[in-house]
Amino acid sequence: MTDALRRTAGEAWAFRARVEREAAKRFRRLSAAIPSFDPESPVSALLARAAGDEERHAELCAGLSAWYGCPDGGSAADVPIAPRSLGARDAVLYEMVAACCITETESVATLATLLGERAEPRVRAVLHEIARDEVLHGRMGWAHLAREAAVRDVSFLSEWVPSMLSGTVEEAFFSAAGPGPDELLRHGVLPPPRKKEVFVRTLVEVVLPGLERLGVSAAPARAWLGGRSI
Repeated sequence: MTDALRRTAGEAWAFRARVEREAAKRFRRLSAAIPSFDPESPVSALLARAAGDEERHAELCAGLSAWYGCPDGGSAADVPIAPRSLGARDAVLYEMVAACCITETESVATLATLLGERAEPRVRAVLHEIARDEVLHGRMGWAHLAREAAVRDVSFLSEWVPSMLSGTVEEAFFSAAGPGPDELLRHGVLPPPRKKEVFVRTLVEVVLPGLERLGVSAAPARAWLGGRSI
């Protein structure tokens, strides 16, 4: 294993550790917010449990980062990602869709792809444990969106989905290149071209149809995607 490959793998796992810590804090905050407008929602308790899952994931990712000789990414801040123009209830819905319906659903697809490859045993064990939880974390967002769609108009989200997507991936993501698949997949990292392929396929085949079934038009998101080099 070359030094450059080791560094790439270590940095990827360090980044994941930070993202997991951010998710843990976000889920805790959202768990506390939902009962104020939907006291009967089961999603609040699921979010509290998911926060603990994410903290455990962060430790697993940090362990792999250290194994590859890279610092673990440090602490993470909980920064609300919803536009300030939204009211409290709409802001929670925005974050649930962005963090769960989009990010966690995309994460499941990435993990499933990686588990379909021959990963190092230690890496595979971590991927498997995280994947088991991420499926449930994605479902939290869909459950919350469904509850909200049943009692009010959620179509306003349509215009915000491109912002959610822009917060998920950087513009360079669509033109990035990197080492070949055999070099990175064994270490739990999707090469940039493969990562883009998985992201776009999951967005088009899973996320956008799911949003449309619940009353959120995917037209702005499809326009956003069409404007990228894919």
